[in-house]
Amino acid sequence: MRLPSQSLSTLAGALALSATALAAETPLERGAYLVEGPAACGSCHTAPMPGAAPLAGRTLVEPAFTAEVPNITPGSRIADWSDAELVRAIREGIRPDGSVIGPPMPIMLYRHLSDSDVTAMVTYLRTVPAVETKFKASTYPFPLPPAYGPPIDSVADVPREVSVAYGEYLAGPVAHCLECHSLKDGMPDLDGHLGGGGHTWEGPWGVSVAANLTSHEDGLADYSDAEIATMITQGIRPDGSQMHPPMSYRHYAYMTEDDVAALILYLRTLPPIPDGG
Repeated sequence: MRLPSQSLSTLAGALALSATALAAETPLERGAYLVEGPAACGSCHTAPMPGAAPLAGRTLVEPAFTAEVPNITPGSRIADWSDAELVRAIREGIRPDGSVIGPPMPIMLYRHLSDSDVTAMVTYLRTVPAVETKFKASTYPFPLPPAYGPPIDSVADVPREVSVAYGEYLAGPVAHCLECHSLKDGMPDLDGHLGGGGHTWEGPWGVSVAANLTSHEDGLADYSDAEIATMITQGIRPDGSQMHPPMSYRHYAYMTEDDVAALILYLRTLPPIPDGG
């Protein structure tokens, strides 16, 4: 994916921040890092083809449904939404007209995005190049819930450090790793199959299988931290073979070393689940 020059320069600025300068990071820089980096918004909102306009939407076909993933550039209807309305749409899955956003938007995880991070993401989305498209509604062969939970008042920041707590925040609300790697029978099972993997996707590349991320020997137990970091950010296994979509390697490549380290630290704590368990 070719990022707009403005996105690249803003993201470069965000990545160049040192630990001592972190307090001076602007919401725009933080938002650029999240959207183009670990949150990987373009994985769903950008069409997977050369020259596709970033974040301008696409049709996403899954075995259980077909979703019209919306344009989230300023050329779409979100230009008429207030920042608070866009924050609510991202974090609660409720549009200003009261309609509910369906999958693949990982609302149950996004509900835990901190106030400052979700606001930073909105700040950045307001600056990306506008692409004008007509809104297309998704239709699902199953009913959507009236809401994904009670209204959200406020979510505090998780201290940004190399810790299990911040790694859990990255794996869940930010990068939503646990959404895809905890699927069982096509539905997220964060209670009984956390990080257990096994779900399959078909595409032009063939068939991809969600990896087991748990501490079991079928999972990450026998991999070094460096090997896991390379798989996350480059999609390359220790034997040199290339991993395939839908894993968002091109976005995770922008993650800071500290964020990758925190993510791995958390994954090491996942209770062991054998393949097929």
